[in-house]
Amino acid sequence: MPTIKQIGNVKVQIFPDDHNPPHFHVVTPDHEALILLSSFELLAGRMDRKSLEAALDWASSNKELLQDEWTRLNER
Repeated sequence: MPTIKQIGNVKVQIFPDDHNPPHFHVVTPDHEALILLSSFELLAGRMDRKSLEAALDWASSNKELLQDEWTRLNER
Protein backbone atom coordinates (compact mmCIF):
# COMPACT_ATOMS: atom_id res chain seq x y z
CA MET A 1 0.00 0.00 0.00
CA PRO A 2 1.36 3.43 -0.86
CA THR A 3 2.91 5.10 2.15
CA ILE A 4 2.54 8.86 1.82
CA LYS A 5 4.57 9.68 4.93
CA GLN A 6 6.40 7.79 7.65
CA ILE A 7 6.93 9.45 11.04
CA GLY A 8 8.98 7.08 13.17
CA ASN A 9 6.94 3.87 13.26
CA VAL A 10 3.75 5.68 12.15
CA LYS A 11 2.76 5.33 8.49
CA VAL A 12 0.23 7.51 6.71
CA GLN A 13 -1.17 5.49 3.79
CA ILE A 14 -3.82 5.77 1.10
CA PHE A 15 -4.91 2.56 -0.54
CA PRO A 16 -5.78 2.38 -4.25
CA ASP A 17 -9.37 1.47 -5.15
CA ASP A 18 -10.46 1.99 -1.53
CA HIS A 19 -14.03 2.60 -0.36
CA ASN A 20 -15.66 5.98 0.21
CA PRO A 21 -15.75 8.32 2.02
CA PRO A 22 -12.26 9.62 1.22
CA HIS A 23 -9.92 8.72 4.05
CA PHE A 24 -6.37 7.77 4.91
CA HIS A 25 -4.93 5.04 7.09
CA VAL A 26 -2.64 5.62 10.06
CA VAL A 27 -0.72 2.40 10.69
CA THR A 28 1.68 1.40 13.47
CA PRO A 29 2.98 -2.08 14.29
CA ASP A 30 0.15 -2.48 16.84
CA HIS A 31 -2.79 -0.42 15.53
CA GLU A 32 -4.57 0.93 12.48
CA ALA A 33 -7.05 3.78 12.19
CA LEU A 34 -8.97 5.24 9.27
CA ILE A 35 -9.23 9.04 9.27
CA LEU A 36 -11.69 11.07 7.21
CA LEU A 37 -9.98 13.47 4.84
CA SER A 38 -12.73 16.08 5.17
CA SER A 39 -12.57 16.52 8.95
CA PHE A 40 -9.72 14.33 10.26
CA GLU A 41 -12.26 12.47 12.40
CA LEU A 42 -11.73 8.82 13.30
CA LEU A 43 -13.74 6.69 10.86
CA ALA A 44 -12.72 3.25 12.14
CA GLY A 45 -10.06 1.44 14.12
CA ARG A 46 -7.99 2.67 17.01
CA MET A 47 -4.64 4.27 17.65
CA ASP A 48 -2.58 5.35 20.62
CA ARG A 49 -2.82 9.09 21.28
CA LYS A 50 0.83 9.95 20.61
CA SER A 51 0.90 8.20 17.21
CA LEU A 52 -2.45 9.64 16.18
CA GLU A 53 -1.40 13.16 17.14
CA ALA A 54 1.82 12.85 15.14
CA ALA A 55 -0.09 11.70 12.06
CA LEU A 56 -2.80 14.36 12.40
CA ASP A 57 -0.25 17.13 12.94
CA TRP A 58 1.45 16.15 9.69
CA ALA A 59 -1.87 15.65 7.88
CA SER A 60 -3.21 19.07 8.85
CA SER A 61 -0.22 20.68 7.11
CA ASN A 62 -0.53 18.37 4.08
CA LYS A 63 -4.28 18.10 3.50
CA GLU A 64 -4.01 19.11 -0.17
CA LEU A 65 -1.38 16.41 -0.80
CA LEU A 66 -3.61 13.80 0.85
CA GLN A 67 -6.64 14.88 -1.17
CA ASP A 68 -4.61 14.81 -4.40
CA GLU A 69 -3.32 11.30 -3.62
CA TRP A 70 -6.83 10.06 -2.81
CA THR A 71 -8.04 11.40 -6.16
CA ARG A 72 -5.08 9.93 -8.05
CA LEU A 73 -5.47 6.47 -6.49
CA ASN A 74 -9.26 6.19 -6.25
CA GLU A 75 -11.09 8.34 -8.75
CA ARG A 76 -10.36 6.84 -12.15
